[in-house]
Amino acid sequence: MGLLNGVAAYGMWGLVPLFWPLLKPTGAVEILAHRMVWSLVALALALLVVRRWAWIGTLLRQPRKLALIAVAAILIAVNWGVYIWAVNTGHVVEASLGYFINPLVTIAIGVLLLKERLRPWQWVAVGTGLTAVVVLAVGSGRPPWISLCLAFSFAVYGLVKKKTGLGGLESLAAENAVLFLPGLAYLVWLGSRGEGTFGTEGVGHAALLMATGVVTAVPLVCFGAAAIRVPLSTLGLLQYLAPVFQFGLGVLYFREAMPVERWVGFGLVWAALSILTWDAVRTARGARKRLAPG
Repeated sequence: MGLLNGVAAYGMWGLVPLFWPLLKPTGAVEILAHRMVWSLVALALALLVVRRWAWIGTLLRQPRKLALIAVAAILIAVNWGVYIWAVNTGHVVEASLGYFINPLVTIAIGVLLLKERLRPWQWVAVGTGLTAVVVLAVGSGRPPWISLCLAFSFAVYGLVKKKTGLGGLESLAAENAVLFLPGLAYLVWLGSRGEGTFGTEGVGHAALLMATGVVTAVPLVCFGAAAIRVPLSTLGLLQYLAPVFQFGLGVLYFREAMPVERWVGFGLVWAALSILTWDAVRTARGARKRLAPG
């Protein structure tokens, strides 16, 4: 069941580009605001079902953690907003690249901010990834800013989230509690100007906007179930399912252009991830052998 939950979580994250275009003519900012509002509703219901409330009182007495959660909330809002905009403006492939290079960006942040030391093959992987970004930038005439924004926002988000020490469901609920009022205020303001689409495009469209909360909560619940049952090494490999699905949708379903330089850039990224995965598996096996009796 743990493995199935993991596949379900990353599969849903990988297929989510099919959902955002259904919300047109709603713009990316309004979709983001709805996601901020309805995600809290969905997560509150999930917490009600699992009866996890005790952490709220403890959290409210820790100003430093509250500040970290506010920072995490801003980062995930940026990540969500850029991703929704990218999908709805025909940049699904570039968005998928962001999640492919995310592990490499996480390693780079570890070196720059946490002064971590890399193994030689990790340096090779990071260097290959950097080369890929340069190739893509030269080929398209601009840096792949969507990919970089998604990768860096999610990597820093992961770093901040780790420091909060909360579980996945609890931390996302706390972050959405921070985002709820700004999202609601924006929707009320938009409605007062007659520019909101909630209720003006039919009941079905309103239901889809409300479903943004479910789209956020369900994969997270599946991921949480997988995280406590599946080895971390397996979960690390499963994370590549999401960008693989996104890339496939971008090329095969949305028919986005894939010139030669883009294939070369993606090939370098995949080579870097292969090196990174091989080195992680090799290092883990070596550690197990050293710890084995005799």
